[in-house]
Amino acid sequence: MGRYVIRRLLQMIPVFIGSTFLIFFMVYALGDPVAALFGDRAPDPATAARIRADLHLNDPLWKQYLLYMGNIFRGDFGTAFNGQPVTELLRSAYPITIRLTIVAILFEIVIGITMGVVTGMKRGRPIDTGALLLTLIVVSIPTFVIGYVLQYLFGVKLKWVSPSVSPSAPFNELILPGLVLALVSLAYVTRLTRTSVAENTRADYVRTAVAKGLPRRKVVVRHLLRNSLIPVVTFIGTDIGALMGGAIVTERIYNIHGVGFQLYQGILRNNAPTVVGFVTILVLVFLLANLLVDLLYAVLDPRIRYA
Repeated sequence: MGRYVIRRLLQMIPVFIGSTFLIFFMVYALGDPVAALFGDRAPDPATAARIRADLHLNDPLWKQYLLYMGNIFRGDFGTAFNGQPVTELLRSAYPITIRLTIVAILFEIVIGITMGVVTGMKRGRPIDTGALLLTLIVVSIPTFVIGYVLQYLFGVKLKWVSPSVSPSAPFNELILPGLVLALVSLAYVTRLTRTSVAENTRADYVRTAVAKGLPRRKVVVRHLLRNSLIPVVTFIGTDIGALMGGAIVTERIYNIHGVGFQLYQGILRNNAPTVVGFVTILVLVFLLANLLVDLLYAVLDPRIRYA
């Protein structure tokens, strides 16, 4: 296992370099940061030239990337166009989005896996048909529609929750936004768990466990569920980064100043340092989540061994 972890960590290095270079190239090569800094106003040529020299924009793109990566390893993600260091934006936004993602992942795990196990073991029955129909409806409706409907229903009409989240964004205020963020992924987790459980129910090891007289709960938890969760864990692990990066719509609806909000503002204003800095951290989140998922495989299925 130790050799496998070291090998995976070494494999992450070229992936990280390649991903961050593509992001850097798309943001800096396809736009003009100086023009974005001044907006609709035409910058003074001397001022524009000085800014380009300070930001090393006159250097080749590969050299700009090397300078940027060198600064990152020193903890310097640059300065946003409003003069605020990107590290300050990261420190203020990421804890909020991490809390929102935790709430969403808990909904996926608790509700999605539970519904998937129940429907998978009752395949073809009315509860299975109803769950499939419900998840299909959830997947078909855009997130911004569900977000506004739940905001109006629970926040405005019933007044069970606040329609918008306060700047501190405590966990109790993130329950409804977390549910909105998780709904589509929750539907996929339910369907994926159902399919996996239904297939493994007919497996030889399950029939053997039942023939040995093991209690039904022990058969489901220790044998059926552990082996059925491998594809589900894969999906949830890769979904962590997707939830953090894809929270733009949810955070806009509930006025949450997290990663999605900062990315939206950065893209809207063509604020290259902010966009590149936030997406660079998201790349690390994706890589670490995938590594964690691979390590969980051995925990769920003892047949899996890494050289």
